[in-house]
Amino acid sequence: MSIKISETLTFECETGNYHTFCPISCVAWLYQKIEDSFFLVVGTKTCGYFLQNALGVMIFAEPRYAMAELEEGDISAQLNDYQELKRLCIQIKKDRNPSVIIWIGTCTTEIIKMDLEGMAPKLENELEIPIIVARANGLDYAFTQGEDTVLAAMAHRCPEQENFIGDKEQNEKKSIEKLFSFLPTETEKKTKQSIINSKNKIPLVLFGSLPSTVASQLSLELNRQSINVSGWLPSQRYTDLPILGNNVYVCGVNPFLSRTATTLMRRRKCKLIGAPFPIGPDGTRAWIEEICSVFGLKTQGLEEREQLIWESLRNYLNLVRGKSVFFMGDNLLEISLARFLIRCGMIVYEIGIPYMDKRYQAAELKLLQITCKKMSIPMPRIVEKPDNYNQIQRMRELQPDLAITGMAHANPLEARGINTKWSVEFTFAQIHGFTNAKDVLELVTRPLRRNNHLENLGWTDLVKER
Repeated sequence: MSIKISETLTFECETGNYHTFCPISCVAWLYQKIEDSFFLVVGTKTCGYFLQNALGVMIFAEPRYAMAELEEGDISAQLNDYQELKRLCIQIKKDRNPSVIIWIGTCTTEIIKMDLEGMAPKLENELEIPIIVARANGLDYAFTQGEDTVLAAMAHRCPEQENFIGDKEQNEKKSIEKLFSFLPTETEKKTKQSIINSKNKIPLVLFGSLPSTVASQLSLELNRQSINVSGWLPSQRYTDLPILGNNVYVCGVNPFLSRTATTLMRRRKCKLIGAPFPIGPDGTRAWIEEICSVFGLKTQGLEEREQLIWESLRNYLNLVRGKSVFFMGDNLLEISLARFLIRCGMIVYEIGIPYMDKRYQAAELKLLQITCKKMSIPMPRIVEKPDNYNQIQRMRELQPDLAITGMAHANPLEARGINTKWSVEFTFAQIHGFTNAKDVLELVTRPLRRNNHLENLGWTDLVKER
């Protein structure tokens, strides 16, 4: 079988199956991010075992999540679902007193048609505590889309924006427009828009769950460009959810939040800024530039800042330049990571991705094309819902230097002489912004550095023989 690398972006779709980590794992980072929340996962013992092992948090540590285990009585409708969930939520309120309880639906609740959305409002009125329902089942969603369903549900609970431009501000805006009406040049138009923006203080809400330090870094980068971030979804506390409305601009920081973006636009009437995602120095710069262009601002010192980051990554770049990588697909970060690695000088043979919203990722796909042309590297093929068997055949033919894959395939691929890196590590690592680009390359180069060490020790032949 002969495989050719395309010179243009090609999109394919294979089996339609999700070969990914379970989406209920979103609880792992969301319960830590939203400090006054409590997550109740409604599922079977299998879900409980998964959370116990995947999250690595023992019950005696009293984490802010729990399992509502479905038993035979629940599945055969012998027990009253409402009464059982009410009993659990009363206990949660008494023991923890959270500001919000988030029910996470699983595969089993889908199969037995449990009406979580119908029960939640009644129970919310009885207990006087917000209850949000998010479906994070592996039948319909891939790994990181669990967060997407939670944030989309939470967006409905954000307070409504009032008309933030009063009569005085409206008059000032009209005065500015009248003052500049006779100045036709593009520069003066941008100046006018900049003054109007500064007068009105147009709100910008960023959506996507990031560690507090990383969120602060991105907010600071925008502050340097005279843009104030009015809020984050999710916020650190449920009681501090951002104000949303038709005068609010929103921008995502992760490529797997297409449902949240749709909810913010259609239901909350926000204006979405379609930008590449702030992963890698190139992506972070493009993300900031797009936000600035929407607000009519000219960026200050951004090119120099990006260049300094690339200089600091020189040792890593020397190691990865010319190496090839194959994405099997798991966490929906694949397009952004591939674009960054191509900018670092790597060749990407294939980008497998469980699901892709081409509208939401349009700016990222455009930047990927620009990056490939800039680096004179063939454009990769993008395979949505890839078939793992077909992928392994292609990998056997292409023999990439590195495969970024789910945990299930890592050991078999290593046994066949292909270096691997778990894709789940990129989900839990801090990879956003200028300063965290080093962490991405640290993960990517670890297997390559390990091989170099083995070669220096003379163990490479021994490993191959084994």
